[in-house]
Amino acid sequence: MLRAILRAATAASKTAPDRSIPAVFASSKLSSSNYSSKNTKSSLVKAKKSKSKADAKSEEASAVAADDGLSDLLDEEARDRRLAEDDKDPSLDVGPNGRALFTSATTISQLSRKDTCTYMKFSTEGLNAVLPEGLPAGMVKEFEESRRSALLVRRSFLDLRDNFRRIVDPPLWSSDGKGPKVLKQIVLDGPVSSGKSIALAMLVHWARDEGWLVFYVPRGRDWTHGGFFYKNPQTGFWDTPVQAANILQDFLKRNESHLKQLTCQISDPIPLGEGAGVGWMKGVDSMAMPEGSTLYDLVQTGMSHTHAAVGVVVRLRKELSLVKDIPVLIAVDQYNSWFTFTEYEEAVTVRSCRPIHAKELATVNAFRSMMHNDMMVGAFSHSTAVGKLRQELPDVPKDARIYFPRYSLEEAATVSHYYLRQRLVRREIFSDENWKKLYYLSNGNGAEMRWLAPLMR
Repeated sequence: MLRAILRAATAASKTAPDRSIPAVFASSKLSSSNYSSKNTKSSLVKAKKSKSKADAKSEEASAVAADDGLSDLLDEEARDRRLAEDDKDPSLDVGPNGRALFTSATTISQLSRKDTCTYMKFSTEGLNAVLPEGLPAGMVKEFEESRRSALLVRRSFLDLRDNFRRIVDPPLWSSDGKGPKVLKQIVLDGPVSSGKSIALAMLVHWARDEGWLVFYVPRGRDWTHGGFFYKNPQTGFWDTPVQAANILQDFLKRNESHLKQLTCQISDPIPLGEGAGVGWMKGVDSMAMPEGSTLYDLVQTGMSHTHAAVGVVVRLRKELSLVKDIPVLIAVDQYNSWFTFTEYEEAVTVRSCRPIHAKELATVNAFRSMMHNDMMVGAFSHSTAVGKLRQELPDVPKDARIYFPRYSLEEAATVSHYYLRQRLVRREIFSDENWKKLYYLSNGNGAEMRWLAPLMR
C-alpha cells in the first residue's frame, strides 16, 4: 500500500503544471541621459530570462531530489543498501532533543521507565520462535515498511507488563497500603491502530521469557469463522472440530516442554463428538485418559482423534485453572469477536436461518469468560469490524476494560525521528513543524503516520 501511494505521488508530481514564481526586480533610478528606453527594456528582458532560468534550474534540482527520495522508497534494494551503510554510523541513531533513539536493554524484562520513547530492536527469527502462533498484522507491516524489526517502548505497555508482574511477584508496599491496583483480568480497548495487538504480543513475549505458560490466541476471529460445525446434542453447544485441532496445534508449538511436566488434575472421561468429515463413533461417547497423563498427552489426544478435539479444548481450559507450579496467562487478540455473531447459521425452517452467536460455540464458551481468578487479557481489534459493543460486557468484570491510547506527542516525536532514521522521510525536508503536522493530521494513528511520512513536504 505504501508503494502504491508513493507511485501515485510521483506520477502526480511529474504531470503537475508549471507553477514557477515570477521574478521580482528591485527598483532603481535610471538616468535618461545614460540609458535609452530601448536599452532599458532589453536589459529588463535579459534579466527576467536569466532569473527565470535560475528558478527553473532550482525547481528542477528540487524535483530531482524529491524523485530520488521517492525512488529510494520504491526500490527496496537501493534503500536496503543505504540503510546498511547507515548502520555503520552510530551518530544517526539520534531521537528528539539529542537522546538515544534505541534502548540498550536486550530483553523486555530489562525495560524501565527511562526506556520510554525509545525503540527496542528484535530479530525476526527470535520473534517467530517466541510467538510461533503468528505475529500481529500491524507489527509485520511496521517491520516491512520501516525495513527494521524494532518497536517503540511505550509507557502504556510498561504499565500493562508491570500489572501482571506485580501479581506474580508482588512488591513490598508501604504500611498504608497505597499503590496501583492490580487487575488479573484486563480488556484492552481503544481506537484503531493504537497498538493493542502489538502490546498484547509483547506481553506474551515477556511472559514466555519469564518462563510462564501462555495460551496465546493471536486471531480470535478464526474461532468463529470457517470449517465444519454441528450441534452436539450431549452438550447443547456447537462444535467446531477443525478449529479445535488448530487451537491445540498452536498451543503445543511453544509450550511443549511445560506441558510434559504438568500432570492432568481431572480424571473424568473426555466427551466425544462428531469428527470433521467422518461422523460419529459407533457405540462410544467418551474417552478416558490413562492415569498419570500429562497435559502434553491430553493435547496430543485431541490432535490425534478428531472426535475428541473439541472436548480436549474444553478440558484444557479447566486444567489450566488448576496449574499451580508456574504462572499461567491467557491472552486473546480480537477478543471482541467472541461477543458477536459467527458466520455460522442454523436452519430454522426451509426458507430461514438463525445466526449462531459466538457464545454458543463450545470452544469460545470455554475460554471467553473472565469471571474467574486466572490471569487473562483480551485485546479488541476494531479493524475486524464486528460492531460497537456495550461498555459492560457479559462474563467480564466491570473494571477490566481499560483504554489503550494512540501515540502521544512525545511518542510521535520519537516515531518521526525513527522514520527519518529508516529513510521513510527525507532529511532535507524534516523539521519539527513538519512532523507535528503529520501527527495532528493522523491524530496519532500509527499506521497513518507511517503511510504519510514519505509524502512529507
